[in-house]
Amino acid sequence: MNRLHLLACALFLALAPSLARAQSAELVLCDRLAADASDPDKPADVKGVPVVAASDIATAIKFCKKAAIGSRRAMYELGRAYAANQQVSEAIAAWRKAADKGSTSAMVELGVAYGTGNGVAKDEEAARKLFERAAEAGNPRGVTNLAALGGSAAPSDPARARELLSKAAETNAEAQYQLGLMLADGTGGPKDDAGARALFEKAAAQNHPGALERMGAFSEEGRGGPKDKEAAKAYFKRAADLGDEQAKAELKRLDCPIAIKDKRGNFVTDLCW
Repeated sequence: MNRLHLLACALFLALAPSLARAQSAELVLCDRLAADASDPDKPADVKGVPVVAASDIATAIKFCKKAAIGSRRAMYELGRAYAANQQVSEAIAAWRKAADKGSTSAMVELGVAYGTGNGVAKDEEAARKLFERAAEAGNPRGVTNLAALGGSAAPSDPARARELLSKAAETNAEAQYQLGLMLADGTGGPKDDAGARALFEKAAAQNHPGALERMGAFSEEGRGGPKDKEAAKAYFKRAADLGDEQAKAELKRLDCPIAIKDKRGNFVTDLCW
């Protein structure tokens, strides 16, 4: 090994930590702008966003494209950024690559594309297979989309959805929430308010907005456990702070419990205290 080669190796080793940090920084920025809150690949300390904000699209594409070289999560998030920018073919290409690497969220998005014919030829059988792959791997959206997919090729099967969600709910907040909804409504099996409440409580502990809102409702009504209006209000407040619109409405109802109406019965204003 000549001196030039040794020097090159030493330089690489010296730069390796900074290169790793740069890649990590790119993934952090990609996560911050484009992470999906329901993605099972998402780390617990990453909040996620419902959609990539218009003002963040260009930056998200830039950093997710770099981070995607070594991260299937970033590749999926790159697809989300492209989709937010109405670049459907680029989004599908990114999701296809992420799905090939095992991203179940990318499988779900591809399934939605095939199910709706958005950017690809409509193919319900292809959609069903993608949802099945995601569901079997424990992705909650894969489970619920599979259960909801209509047509003779794939009739809805709420009982099967319950079974698959039960596996995913061992670790995933979104699955806990979705399964809790099924238990609360008696969909796909017996109604179980106590079981639903326990699942909502687990997901709420992970700051799942929908589960926090449901815990507020269950606490206020005493469904599946103790009735506690103060706890209900606290749950609604946490959910509202995370952007849950139903929780915001419930908080307003609790703070303004009396509706003032005119002689004709038309709403005038809320009485708050």
